Amino acid sequence: MTKPAPTVRKPLVGLPCDARELGPHPFHVVGDKYIRAVSHGADCQPLLIPALGDWWDVDALLDRLDGLFFTGSPSNLHPGHYGLPDDVITPPLDPARDATTLPLLKAALLRGIPVFAVCRGFQELNVALGGTLFPRIQEVPGRMDHREPKEAPVDVQYAPVHPVALTPGGIFARVTGVAEMMVNSLHQQGIDRLADSLAVEAVAPDGQIEGVSFTGGLGFALGVQWHPEWRFWENPPYAALLRTFGDAVRDHAAARG
Repeated sequence: MTKPAPTVRKPLVGLPCDARELGPHPFHVVGDKYIRAVSHGADCQPLLIPALGDWWDVDALLDRLDGLFFTGSPSNLHPGHYGLPDDVITPPLDPARDATTLPLLKAALLRGIPVFAVCRGFQELNVALGGTLFPRIQEVPGRMDHREPKEAPVDVQYAPVHPVALTPGGIFARVTGVAEMMVNSLHQQGIDRLADSLAVEAVAPDGQIEGVSFTGGLGFALGVQWHPEWRFWENPPYAALLRTFGDAVRDHAAARG
């Protein structure tokens, strides 16, 4: 009798959760679209990481992961993490997520664990590596209002609203095969000073940095200010970015044995 082919284990990608109150109870949550971006877009096995802050033994957790996906969120990073005072706080905040994601990002990149970062995660990536943010882009002279229309249907909120120019010869341009792409826009925080170990991959028409890659060592990270997880199967450039992340995770898992 022929033996069945061995099952190939899909690499494990962690998604740090938001800490949120749903009704009267606290929950740890990750949006379905992010989970499916990992499972169906990157072809990896998703694992949710509760926002338990310094409860985690970060190194022990990373020993079990092949990649990390940092999601968007309604919440904003506390400005104290990038050197600004409390009077520029833009609620809602999520201190439990801050305390979970920032150490994870730093440790993952030091260990060469691939990272994909979206929206809030994109901002966390820059801050974890020493960069800063505009707490309210719409108040910065010369910048557009990058926020979504709050009362609009979800399909309208996530519709493409402006182009981004991709850096010639960069990773984004290479894997998507385009020089410019249309993106959605649902944020009010954004990169001010870029971290030294990040390279610009995409820029909005107002000069706002919207895509980055990691150049600081053995680690792999791609970050986007928009939401490529939204209906990525209908958008070839979005799908290409997720596949590229999945390929990096598989390469890392194979190298670990």
